Amino acid sequence: MSIRVLLADDQAMIRSGLRLILEDQDDITVVGEAADGAEAVELARRLRPDVCLVDIRMPGLDGIDVTRALAGPGTTDPLRVVIVTTFDLDEYVHGALRAGAVGFVLKGATPTLLTEAVRAAHAGDALISPSITLRLLRDLAPARTTSVARPAQPLSAREMEVIHAIARGRTNLEIAAALFITLSTVKSHLATIQNKLGVRNRVEIAAWAWESRLMDSSAER
Repeated sequence: MSIRVLLADDQAMIRSGLRLILEDQDDITVVGEAADGAEAVELARRLRPDVCLVDIRMPGLDGIDVTRALAGPGTTDPLRVVIVTTFDLDEYVHGALRAGAVGFVLKGATPTLLTEAVRAAHAGDALISPSITLRLLRDLAPARTTSVARPAQPLSAREMEVIHAIARGRTNLEIAAALFITLSTVKSHLATIQNKLGVRNRVEIAAWAWESRLMDSSAER
């Protein structure tokens, strides 16, 4: 069954471009488009898409307001919202994630990252553009004052490689190519890692890696 996606952006050209990228995938279907925040909330509540791709700056309700209305704390039957924007300002990122967004992708990202963010959101995971993830987590690590929980079970050498790649902002496809393993194997490792660390998604895996100081001596690749 196709992943049903709602697009919300005040620029028709951007919506058309996103639609072309998404509908080029066999497992994704765009079910609606909204040109402003109020329309996005109305359409989302009526159509109940699997994933909502929402721009941060729109007339009326902005992307953070839309996210809060559809996925915020206390929301009944919340929807999954991924912010897609030109702007990577920290205030937008933090605001969107606090409002309940499960992804934050820059419009300059590759089509692969965009479609992977949609699939991650649909699967209950979270994906943030690598450049944003790295900046946020590097800021977070030095401020960490409490001890970090140890894994419930020892992590294998391969699982540690996957964790380091995630903490550097790599996508599943990039991890598979770098480690010479299949995409399904990467996903299997992710599920095992989440279980061992007691976390919910790849963003929390990356946070654990940085908070545990695993990345202090890890060179960028």
